[in-house]
Amino acid sequence: MRAMVIRSRCIGCGLCARTCPAVFEIDDRERARAANKLIFTEHESACREAFALCPVEAIRIVADPAMVT
Repeated sequence: MRAMVIRSRCIGCGLCARTCPAVFEIDDRERARAANKLIFTEHESACREAFALCPVEAIRIVADPAMVT
């Protein structure tokens, strides 16, 4: 599984980075990014929680690595 952030939707609230810091971080423009796009099994639950908590639905989780650019 892989994660991505639609940066044009991100408002920089930081919920994703606080919920799953192994995958998400806030950059110098105060927007989230998937620092580690690959979601390891031990982070899958936290990553799904970050996806559910995102108030602007800027996070995508995809099973097919070819879908993430």
